Parts: sequence; C-alpha cells; structure tokens
Amino acid sequence: MKRVLITGANSYIGTSLKRYLLEYNDRQGRELYRVDMISQRDSEWESYDFSGYDAVFQASGIAHVDTGSVTAEQQALYYQVNCELAVATARKARAAGVGLFLYPSSIIVYGDSAPYGKSRMITAQTPPNNPHFYGNSKLRAEEELGKLAGAADGDAPEGAGGGSQEMQLAILRLPMVYGRGSRGNYPMLAKLAAKLPFFPAVQNQRSMIYIENLCEFIRQQIEDGRGGLYFPQNAEYTATARMVQEIAAAHGKRVRLLKALNPLVALASRMPGKIGTMANKAFGSLTYDRSMSGEMESYCLYDLPESIRRTELCKKNF
Repeated sequence: MKRVLITGANSYIGTSLKRYLLEYNDRQGRELYRVDMISQRDSEWESYDFSGYDAVFQASGIAHVDTGSVTAEQQALYYQVNCELAVATARKARAAGVGLFLYPSSIIVYGDSAPYGKSRMITAQTPPNNPHFYGNSKLRAEEELGKLAGAADGDAPEGAGGGSQEMQLAILRLPMVYGRGSRGNYPMLAKLAAKLPFFPAVQNQRSMIYIENLCEFIRQQIEDGRGGLYFPQNAEYTATARMVQEIAAAHGKRVRLLKALNPLVALASRMPGKIGTMANKAFGSLTYDRSMSGEMESYCLYDLPESIRRTELCKKNF
C-alpha cells in the first residue's frame, strides 16, 4: 500500500487525484492507496507529520489569471505560494523521509501560445522562457526544488535525487487540464457550445490532458517512485472548434463549423487589448512534441469524445 499526502485541500487537481485514487481502490477491491489532504492556507500544516508517506503531491498553488490586471502585491503572492511554499513543503517532506515529491508546473514556463494563424511546438530542445510573473514563479520553483532534491545545477532535473536514500523530485509541466469540475477555459467553451449553433472552423492545435488521464499518469508515477521532468498530454492534439463540437454532441446538440467566421477571428486577434488577447488565447496553437510525453497509451485511458462525455455527464444542467 502507498501512502499519499496531497497539499491544497480545495485544489482542482488535488481533489481530483484523491477521488481517482480512492475509486481505483474500489475498482481493485483492496486498499492500494491511503490518501490524506491538508490545507496550507495557514501555518498549521507546518506541524503536520509527513513521516510514513511514500509521496507528496504539491497541489497548493495559485492558478494563472490575466497578467495585465494583477498588482505588484498580488504578483509577490504568486512567488510566495507557487515557489516559496512549495520549497518549504519539499524541505519538510525530505526531512521526514518521503520518497517522492511531485510538483505540477505548467507549459506556461515556455511562454504564450502562438497567435492565431501560427503554430508553436515545444520540443526537448526548447528552453523555458516566460517574462510573465506566473510562468516565472513556476520556473523559479522548479529551479529551487531541483537544488533541494540534489540536482547537479539549478536547472529542472532530468532525474533529481539519485540515490535510494534521496527524495526523488518529479516535475510535471502540464498543458491545459480539463474535466469534471475544471475551471478556466473549459467552462467558457461549454457555455459557447450550449448557446451557439455556429462556431469558427479554426484548425488550431493544443496539447491538453483530461483530468483522469492525468491522475492515472500521477498514479503510475507514485508506483514508480522515480523523479524527472515530465510532459503528460492526451494522445491527440485538440482544436478549440472540435472541443466545442464534442461538448455539444455530449448533449445531443450539433454545432456547425463555418470557415466564413474565420476572418472575424483573424480581425479580433489583431485588435489591441483584451479582445486580441482572448482571441489569440482561444484560437492560438501550443503543443508538446509527442515524443516528450512517454508511453501515452499507458495513461491516456480516454480519448477526446469519451473524456468530454464523462465530463459533461457530471453536470446537472447544460
């Protein structure tokens, strides 16, 4: 049996992971995972006993928001939570003899997606580079965690923690995560799918990962206990238009894709301010080279249509 501690009592990925592992126990008919969650909203977590855990998953963090509307004080909070708190947690885990520390980072450490009409693929040779505070807070956390776990230098480790007595560090640079209870872009697309009979036929490409596919990836990491730098993603890239179609289809609706609407998207993408930012964010492209993502068939349990169906079945209303 593996004992797993998840920080971030109300985090989306953290609560999803706990539910997934407990449901996995039920499917197997035995307790393979014992899962605890703690909050880090105050200092009480510092007195929590980390000893006896096989893995700690650092789900505590502040998610990405519009970087143009954040004060200097709020930016400082991002560094405090996404970096300093993560390092403090890892330090405590190492002192308690925890074997594996998992840190969910983000594809945003490479910067923004390509704008509308262009493509951008991240390869193993692409260096992280993000001028925004959110991506920078994640990247700084990777660097500091790498040092703590015993990496040779300050870079994110390829396999941090070399010996059996050392805590292993697994960094997960995640693309967009969607699924049951997800926040951010997915709920917005679901609303559009519910209301619009037509949608632009833009064929952009995005690396994404369905939450249950991600949880299975994490489960396998917990079993393996190995550190490293990882890039989990769905087995296929996703176009925004196709996702809208699949969401509608899960509710028996049809959304027609019209190329005639594409010039409107192109126009919006060139507009200054929030409109241009939103258009490029929704219809831009950003992918990981599939060769970076390991044996995807081992953890990608659900393809896009089935993952959307499972997500939408969890909703009471559409």
